[in-house]
Amino acid sequence: MSYLSTNLKFLRLRNKKSQEEMADALSMTRAKVASYEAGNSKNLPIDDLITLSGYFRISIDTLIKVDLKQVGELKLRELENGNDMYQAGTKLRVLATTVDKDNNDNIEMVPVKARGGYMNGYNDPEFIETLPSFQLPMLSANRKYRMFQIEGNSMLPIGDKSFVVGEYVEDWRCIKDGEACVILTKDNGIVFKIVYNKLKTERTFLLHSLNSEFEDYTVKAADILEVWMFASYLSKEFPKQQADISRLASLVDEIKEEVDRIGTR
Repeated sequence: MSYLSTNLKFLRLRNKKSQEEMADALSMTRAKVASYEAGNSKNLPIDDLITLSGYFRISIDTLIKVDLKQVGELKLRELENGNDMYQAGTKLRVLATTVDKDNNDNIEMVPVKARGGYMNGYNDPEFIETLPSFQLPMLSANRKYRMFQIEGNSMLPIGDKSFVVGEYVEDWRCIKDGEACVILTKDNGIVFKIVYNKLKTERTFLLHSLNSEFEDYTVKAADILEVWMFASYLSKEFPKQQADISRLASLVDEIKEEVDRIGTR
């Protein structure tokens, strides 16, 4: 549920401003302010969300997710003074995205050659528009997906140069231990790992590889830019690990047959 419209009206009245005064301060029309307060505009432009957040000195996340009328005066003052206690691990990341001709979200593809550019342009609408995009009808139309080409063999049997489709995660607290995620980090760029969520106690993620040759490591929440939960993957190679399992099963059968032969002698 979004509290944005009611919060905007509540904060405007709290600051003893008319719609016209607020509109002038924000360089908006009065009609736009009235529309936002009435909840007639479901998808506000990114620039307007940022402007409103700056005007009231309250995070976008809080404006949308918290009913400020129920917060209380003391906490409201803390929020307005920049002490936004609702941001720990949940600060809203304004996602740059593209849509098709029917206004459906595309799945943008980030190949290996675009990884460096994505590091700097992940929240730049103009850069995101340069990425190849497509649709996958089997995925939910109500969720946002992006495809990343991974490097290395740390997540075998999903091997080097495979493409992983991830679902965008806004609230990182919902990530369960053992979930596979594509994570954009400030220091390591794009990584694909199994996540163990320690946000509540340590404000970190423990990242684990399926390949035992790679050691686990910790990344701070403050160093994470985006999280995409594993949804599917595409690869040109047949998983080698599956082939090894089949060979192992064959060897077990051969051993059983040999044991039976010995037993009948």
